[in-house]
Amino acid sequence: MNKSRYSFLFAGWLALTLALLPVLRAASFAEASEPTQEAPPAPPAPPAPAEPAPIVTPTEPVATPAAPAEAPAAEKTDAAAPADDKAVAPEEKKAEGELRELGATEEQPATPTKKKSTRSRSYGAGTRHSDGPPMGDHTVSAGSTQNEAVSVFGDTTVDGHVTDAAVSVFGNTTVNGSADDAAVSVFGTTTVNGHVKGEAIAVMGDVILGPDAVVDGQVVAVLGKVVRGPGSKIHGGTQQIGSFGPFGDFTGLRVWFTKCLLMGRPLAFDSRLMWAWYAAFGILAFYALIALIAPAGVQKCVDTLEQQPGSSLVAALLTMLLTPVAYLLLVLTLTLVIGFVLLPLFSFGLFFAAIFGKIVMLAWLGRRFTKLMGDGPLAHPVFGVLIGGVIMLLFYTVPIGGFVLYMLTGMLGLGVVVYTLILMFKASRPPKPAVVAAAPLAAASAVPLAGEAPPPVAAMLPPVISSATLPRAGFWIRLAAVVLDAILVGMMCGFLGSIWHGFGVFPFWFAVYCAAMWATKGTTIGGIICSLKVVRLDDRPLDWGVAVVRTLGGFLSLFVAGLGFIWVAFDDEKQSWHDKIAGTTIVRVPKGTPLL
Repeated sequence: MNKSRYSFLFAGWLALTLALLPVLRAASFAEASEPTQEAPPAPPAPPAPAEPAPIVTPTEPVATPAAPAEAPAAEKTDAAAPADDKAVAPEEKKAEGELRELGATEEQPATPTKKKSTRSRSYGAGTRHSDGPPMGDHTVSAGSTQNEAVSVFGDTTVDGHVTDAAVSVFGNTTVNGSADDAAVSVFGTTTVNGHVKGEAIAVMGDVILGPDAVVDGQVVAVLGKVVRGPGSKIHGGTQQIGSFGPFGDFTGLRVWFTKCLLMGRPLAFDSRLMWAWYAAFGILAFYALIALIAPAGVQKCVDTLEQQPGSSLVAALLTMLLTPVAYLLLVLTLTLVIGFVLLPLFSFGLFFAAIFGKIVMLAWLGRRFTKLMGDGPLAHPVFGVLIGGVIMLLFYTVPIGGFVLYMLTGMLGLGVVVYTLILMFKASRPPKPAVVAAAPLAAASAVPLAGEAPPPVAAMLPPVISSATLPRAGFWIRLAAVVLDAILVGMMCGFLGSIWHGFGVFPFWFAVYCAAMWATKGTTIGGIICSLKVVRLDDRPLDWGVAVVRTLGGFLSLFVAGLGFIWVAFDDEKQSWHDKIAGTTIVRVPKGTPLL
């Protein structure tokens, strides 16, 4: 057990190191190559002794090895390339000698120092020599030598010689020639039919060795298998870590990553993604089973979405924004026993509400079609879920829009479920007893004189400020009151800021001003001028708790581009988002009614 664990850690560390090695070497190579390109050739200063050097013939490669002897050890791989060039193309050396005889001695010695790096990386389709990110396929052709071969989201094929590692991330690595270091593939298959002097590693993939494969190091397959052909040679041993038998092939997962995740969609039409379609249809069958078990709950939520779409959308946004706050509060209570109980319950409840919300959205979409067929058996929510699910799976194949639609339907479905639960909770509460305002004792005992009409009761009673008896304020009158309050608080902040530095923070003082005025007077200075008053929907007094909650909810209405304030213009109840959070509204009181 310890040995396998050590092997697993070693293989993972080695794969990560080899994947990062090209980036580190790129930086060091760029620093090492600049001095050789820009340094002026000092030795050619005396041109006279350098003229007899045209005795550069193909049979005389003995004079040049002296230069690599003086080079540092780190540039051995770069010094090997000129030696090969001399052996391959002697005609070029003759031409070089002729140019020197014609008087080109000043420029020609600089040409060997302008050797470009043999590091090649890929960019999409094709191969380019650059130090940028190695995206796409990469091929080292036969007869050529490269420092390294690295591909990300592409395949690496080495038919020639690589003096470093051959690496592919989310792609396949194939070595038909030779590699002086390892051959590694992450989320891919490593195929060797040549000579690899290091290790052959595949992380979440297979290692396939052909008949001509020679691996000096170890052959390691992490979450995959090793397929060894006849005649292949392994000098370092074989390790197969975490293979899952028939599930060890991660080709489908790699295809899903490249064709679905990177394109912003959950599904795509590809024969290698049939497992994803099977999983999607399995989840759809589970949704249909839930709709078959609880059709009344699904139907209730669908009715809520159809009858109150605006409130459902607000509930969805509030649920998304307040869920992190609820988790933070629960985490802060973990020191108490109640925190350990409520945190898992809240998490499970939110998880199942999200699943049920998905079912509701599919049923709502399918109902657009099933309602055209009347109230027959197809009106059952399970058929709506099945039809809506098939349509939604097709939409999931749209690039970028697939994941956006998935997230939006999940968020809206969760909000609909939460809002339906709130409505059911309100409906289950007993109705409030009717409050009859009693007339004053003096008015009740007053007896009208003969010939006088009795005074009306409404004239004897003060006006009742309630959301049920007074008209609710609209958007523009609210905006006017807020502007007046902002001017007043802005003047106060400017005055305080000139005296005490740091006291001029407008949002803080405006929130304090609103919370204090609402809690003590039920309105603000701007509200008094515009005859507005904040009241609770249950007609209870406006206390400090409700005032603070309404103030904090105002920041939420402001952060979402002010949509929470603008919502008053479209809401039937004339409530903003912070009104809905605090259970309040703003009414217009009659002229002359004292508000202080």
